Amino acid sequence: MKEAHPPYKDITNSETFTKAIELLNYEIATAQVKVMAAANAQLLLHYWKMGLYILEIQKKSGWGAKVISKLSDAIRKSNPNKKGYSTRNLTYMCQFAKLYPLNIIQLLSAREAEMSIPDTKAILQTAKEIEEIEFAQEVPAQIGTSTSITQEVPAQIEEIFLKSPIARTNWASHQVLMDSKLSLGIRFWYMLGCPNFGWSSNILDLQIKSGLFQRQILAKKHTNFQRTLPKPQSDLANYLLKDPYIFDITESQKAMDERDIENQLVTHVTNYLLEMGNGFSFVARQKHFEIGGEDFFADLILYNIKLHAYVVIELKARKFKPGDAAQLNFYMNVVNDKLKGKGDNDTIGIVLCQGKSEIMADYVLKGYNQPIGISDYQMSKAIPEELKSTLPTIEDIERELSELQTDKKITSSKEEK
Repeated sequence: MKEAHPPYKDITNSETFTKAIELLNYEIATAQVKVMAAANAQLLLHYWKMGLYILEIQKKSGWGAKVISKLSDAIRKSNPNKKGYSTRNLTYMCQFAKLYPLNIIQLLSAREAEMSIPDTKAILQTAKEIEEIEFAQEVPAQIGTSTSITQEVPAQIEEIFLKSPIARTNWASHQVLMDSKLSLGIRFWYMLGCPNFGWSSNILDLQIKSGLFQRQILAKKHTNFQRTLPKPQSDLANYLLKDPYIFDITESQKAMDERDIENQLVTHVTNYLLEMGNGFSFVARQKHFEIGGEDFFADLILYNIKLHAYVVIELKARKFKPGDAAQLNFYMNVVNDKLKGKGDNDTIGIVLCQGKSEIMADYVLKGYNQPIGISDYQMSKAIPEELKSTLPTIEDIERELSELQTDKKITSSKEEK
């Protein structure tokens, strides 16, 4: 008797199949990221070794810098199908090896955690320590051995390099850092921002040219965060604040009121969030609240995922006045009552103004028990066209905010149960 076969069943439309495809696609995407990261690290190691060998050749043979162009010609003649060995790139490789000898690579690896902590004091202390380290320029001292060009760099040294934060920043970004002439400690801070915040080399260049380190780390900030927020939230809030902010306005006019500026910021929201910093999502502008039968409109409301808090922005197209903090304090109370969920921390407020008296700002902040910061902002030219593709789209931001709100609803529902 012929055995009966079960009827054909199309599994491609089943929920199990769909979930399996999602899982497999996630694994593929994750693997691609890891492969790219590993490839980048190996490329940087290769460039570092090339730089070491060229420096050693120059030292032993007494050749000057002009020999690099001759080396480039010879290398490309021997390897016609391989790119990356131009005179310019070989020069960068030598500079790369000089800037990051082995003892500096080990120091940066040891200090990475301290530099990544969102605490301004810790970052300044670490940067100062890094900058105080004097390192030898001799090639043997750089590689920590008597290795010559006929002998491969030892495997343990390669491993130290590959595990270092230097290996997680792409070559284009390293070129930007080398061109910047920044001190080692500051250069290291920007370097960590590339993988941590997803900065491309273009964004990195923009951040350096806008003086991000000076505005975010060195600036004297006017807040009451240390008094009104618990640690470590107070350190993180203070770290994220900049002074001044620099907003890129595409249709800048000689005189713009708050509404004009708001329109520009919201129209170019990705530029705005890039300047605000990591973890900010756009919630609303001119958010309407009806209080006591009267209508009120909060200028700008954001949400910061790291702080787990709403951030209310009071925008002024003039110098700071004491009443601005009172107005902001009012909106913070309303947001805490109307928008803040069970999983949210207290709302943070920021007054953005075009100039302020530091003494006045400090006196004003003493009178409030809610976390408020006061910063200047400046108008700048628009972000170049080539950078726009590296910024998140409005759809990306809306999706992130939607997912955040969904997660909060789920959390709230679980807590109620």
